Amino acid sequence: MPTSQLTHDILAAAIEGFEFQKRRIDAQIAELRAALKGAPADTAAAPAAKPGRRQMSAAARARIAAAQRKRWAAVKKTGEPKGPAAPSQAAKPKRRLSAAGKKAIIEGTKRRWARVKAEADKAAKAERAPAKKASSKTAGRKNAKRAASKPEPNATPQTTAPVATE
Repeated sequence: MPTSQLTHDILAAAIEGFEFQKRRIDAQIAELRAALKGAPADTAAAPAAKPGRRQMSAAARARIAAAQRKRWAAVKKTGEPKGPAAPSQAAKPKRRLSAAGKKAIIEGTKRRWARVKAEADKAAKAERAPAKKASSKTAGRKNAKRAASKPEPNATPQTTAPVATE
């Protein structure tokens, strides 16, 4: 089995994965101990909180909100949205189906359904048609041939003895 060279990234990812498993197991152990004692879980045994989302200062949020209001004011002033949502050409008129086109579609649909129904009727008739009976003369011959080809139930099969050659 060939061994692959472990890179720094793979080792770091493995350590991170094992630390995550360790934190999860520690939390489960704390829950079990609390259930055993009948008290809430120890906060000291709880893992350190993972770093959350970055905090943004109030001044930064105010700057972002002001910039967004300015952009919306510009959009509302022009009346057209800017960006990828704006169509580059004038809207095309809605296409309409002509009476002749509608008639052709209806006729084609009727022809297709007539063909499907005809094939279904043909298949149903083929299933309902009774099988032809064999005449009594041919039935007797067939039974005689079958009887001749089958060995008798009590008969022992004949085996051929190996022939010695010199």
